[in-house]
Amino acid sequence: MQFFYDTTLAPGARECVLSKTESNHIIRVLRKKVGDEIHLTNGQGYVFKGEISDPSVHACKIEIREEEKTIQKMHSLHLAVAPTKNSDRYEWFLEKATEIGIDEITPIICEHSERKVLKPHRLEKVIQSAMKQSLRSVLPILNDPVPFEEFMKKDITPWFKYIAHCQEGERQE
Repeated sequence: MQFFYDTTLAPGARECVLSKTESNHIIRVLRKKVGDEIHLTNGQGYVFKGEISDPSVHACKIEIREEEKTIQKMHSLHLAVAPTKNSDRYEWFLEKATEIGIDEITPIICEHSERKVLKPHRLEKVIQSAMKQSLRSVLPILNDPVPFEEFMKKDITPWFKYIAHCQEGERQE
């Protein structure tokens, strides 16, 4: 099974027209035809099943047959990680975080960060791709980069904050 992503899909939709990128992938790469079943998500926990009604490479039309809301988790996980010098490693991190079900990711800029500028459009593509590949129906939120101090001042969750570090010495409270 493969997932395709369309942000415009809403509960109750009976039809959708996919983006040029998704349409091209479905028709040219996967060679899908009229009547073939397609699974879609809107990134908000809904899974839609439909079939191709107009196999256009530029704007593939899908007739929605079923929709299902996935079960909402009882917890939420928010990771804040500084970008690495090598952007491929950070993209790999985003991919794996999405695959395991992280809900929100915030890039933090630390005192010794070597990469302070990120390409949010590229990172969103990586997250979308990982969501589809791992058959997840919820797209993690990717926040804008913030300085470490500013992030620590935010009241992100009413429960716990944990910091992983490699420094020796006593734990600071």
